[in-house]
Amino acid sequence: MEGSGKIPAKYHIDEDMGFALPHPLKELPPDYSAWTAIARDLPRLIETGQLRAKVEKLPLLDIDDLQGHRSQRLGHLALGYITMAYVWDGDNGDVRKVLPRNVAVPYCKLSEKLGLPPILVYADCVLANWKKKDPNGPMTYENMDILFSFPGGDCSKGFFLISLLVEIAASPAIKVIPTIFSTVQRQDQEALQRALLEIVFCLKEALRVFQKIHEYVDPSLFFNVLRIYLSGWQGNPQLPDGLLYEGVWDTPKKFAGGSAAQSSIFQCFDVLLGVKHGSKGGFLQEMRTYMPPAHQSFLCSLESGPSLRDFVISSGNDDLKEVYNKCVEGLVSLRDYHLQIVTKYILIPARQHCRKDEKSEEQSDQENRGTGGTNLMSFLKSVRNATQEAFL
Repeated sequence: MEGSGKIPAKYHIDEDMGFALPHPLKELPPDYSAWTAIARDLPRLIETGQLRAKVEKLPLLDIDDLQGHRSQRLGHLALGYITMAYVWDGDNGDVRKVLPRNVAVPYCKLSEKLGLPPILVYADCVLANWKKKDPNGPMTYENMDILFSFPGGDCSKGFFLISLLVEIAASPAIKVIPTIFSTVQRQDQEALQRALLEIVFCLKEALRVFQKIHEYVDPSLFFNVLRIYLSGWQGNPQLPDGLLYEGVWDTPKKFAGGSAAQSSIFQCFDVLLGVKHGSKGGFLQEMRTYMPPAHQSFLCSLESGPSLRDFVISSGNDDLKEVYNKCVEGLVSLRDYHLQIVTKYILIPARQHCRKDEKSEEQSDQENRGTGGTNLMSFLKSVRNATQEAFL
């Protein structure tokens, strides 16, 4: 990457969209239309109690005719939605522990082809789950929609689109990385300072977009409806052994639900700025296996690049140190804000839920867990604190 000024195409990072999938397909080939038909109709099928019967009647399809990356990503997204809806199907306690072979077999084959796990991941529901209303219009919330929704009205749209727009706002910073590595190699402190200022701007822009979540996502709907469908079967007492993928494995498998920890862009900033996550680093490392393999490879390539942090320390340049600290500050601000969002959208509704239903401490603890299976607040505080420790 160094010296070329551009990020190689093999990393699947788009010039304008960053890690998001550019121009996702809206339709699968006709042979696979049964998948998208169910995925598009999920809220109604769940509400009328028809979802599981419909899924069980799906034909067992071979994925060999599903050619091309975008087709495969749309197939993975549709099967991910169907799987989450089939397992949870509302909050009535009737959780399915076996995914039928007509979904499990193609889903696992497609997952293997894409290098993703067979569960709805961030790369599906955020990065590949969008379209423009007017194809020639801007990438704004008003001109965008998602391909598939869960129950809860516009809650899915608000949550997934704001997450996507945060990614896009931060993405110009990725293009600056080859320049940063090149300036470190050349020891060009002025050019490095300019490049780092671009990172500062992108992080501020990402925070500005993140703050719009309140306009579009209702805390009660998020906690009581949408969140159920994002929950995985790792660290989840409702599926203590995991989910059995019929016709694929003889024993149940455990996979984490979709989580912001699966976003490549924030792990990318951590690597670039030299943020060390200590005991929580293992979970973040595991979440990389939920990212598209090309993005995992990009993060590995950054780790083998020159150390920006070491160069700034050794430069003895106070101005350079100041702009590096502004980058860290931008990342800390985003993580601080994430903690505020979790308090509003998860902790407060969990307490209200707990009081209303007189739930046990154990049930309350479960509701405070992230969809990835971690204890949410302690994990996010640890990540934020580790970021603060990167200040020079």
